[in-house]
Amino acid sequence: MARKSKQPKGDPKDPRGMIAMMRQFCEWMQARNYSERTVTTRREQVIRFINWAAARGITQPGEVTKPIAERYQRFLYHYRKRNGDPLSFQSQNNGMVALRAWFRWLARNNHVLYNPTADIELNKTEYRLPKAVLTASEAEQVINATNVATHMGIRDRAILETLYSTGIRRMELLRLHPCDIDAERGTVIIRQGKGKKDRMLPIGDRAVAWIERYQVEVRPGLLVGDRAGDVLFLTHRGKPFAPTQMSNLVGSYVAAANIGKEGSCHLFRHTMATVMLENGAGIRYIQAMLGHAKLTTTQIYTRVSIRKLKEVHNATHPARKKPSP
Repeated sequence: MARKSKQPKGDPKDPRGMIAMMRQFCEWMQARNYSERTVTTRREQVIRFINWAAARGITQPGEVTKPIAERYQRFLYHYRKRNGDPLSFQSQNNGMVALRAWFRWLARNNHVLYNPTADIELNKTEYRLPKAVLTASEAEQVINATNVATHMGIRDRAILETLYSTGIRRMELLRLHPCDIDAERGTVIIRQGKGKKDRMLPIGDRAVAWIERYQVEVRPGLLVGDRAGDVLFLTHRGKPFAPTQMSNLVGSYVAAANIGKEGSCHLFRHTMATVMLENGAGIRYIQAMLGHAKLTTTQIYTRVSIRKLKEVHNATHPARKKPSP
């Protein structure tokens, strides 16, 4: 299910219809200061249900029963994307979570008599490790792939150094302002990160040095009128990066390093957490760096970081030594 802006099917003028109720739900989320991403995602998920229901002659939320909601859950399970792959169980759950939030709002505001999705059990999700994590030497290879003899190379080096040093998310990187970097204290402020939470993080001296060089030597020449706003990192056209542009940029350096691994911005997030954990950082500090609301989200890195386990294995396992020639 590609994330596309789809138009809901039905009568938008029906005050009790699904389209009208969906729009009121989105307005309610915006009024409660839900993030733009949450509002957009839930709207898209609800529209998918509305279109599925409309194809079956269901046009009002009050017509939806628990068996109908369960049928939709089975539909998500059997759905196949254009490439023939099924939806992941997490994607299926995302669709049902949005639907439950919508019907919970409908029930609380007396638009329906009860929430037909309240007792539907979500799928058991898989706890998967990150697809790839760089070693410290591999991270250096990627960073050193930049050509710092050019202005764009200096900018790109500053971007990669920032990602590696802080492990911030792609959108957090794109929203950085020059004033968010405190070179003297060696800190960076992440404003309105995931969950609309601010946090302050340490940033390494090397990353700060490259950011300062970019700000002095490169950024002034990229500023064009007021198109750039006040974001820190700018494209060669003097505009803020689009998310896909940043992913393509970082991904190109990972590919250019020829280390046999793929990834982009999130690859550096995984790498930062893993190398810090392997070097003795406590899991609570990693949680603070990553901005995770729950420790269980951070604990996945304890399964990636196996250096200590490897040391114990080498010291205690009877088959640890290489066979004699």
